[in-house]
Amino acid sequence: MNDTWNDPLIEQLASESREFDGTGRDPERNCWLAVHRYVHGVLPSEYDIREVPEELYLAVLAARRDQN
Repeated sequence: MNDTWNDPLIEQLASESREFDGTGRDPERNCWLAVHRYVHGVLPSEYDIREVPEELYLAVLAARRDQN
């Protein structure tokens, strides 16, 4: 894991992903949105194809699943 992605950050992003549950309860999508916002500073637009670090995304998704 990248040293800049610590457990508190991962837990924070997992919690932030729940903000998007109102528009769809898809944990994969919502974690991707939270990570995208963290990495790029904004939510993606309709045609935004910028990638996010897969390792960070997977860690956030795992943390969200552990929070349930």
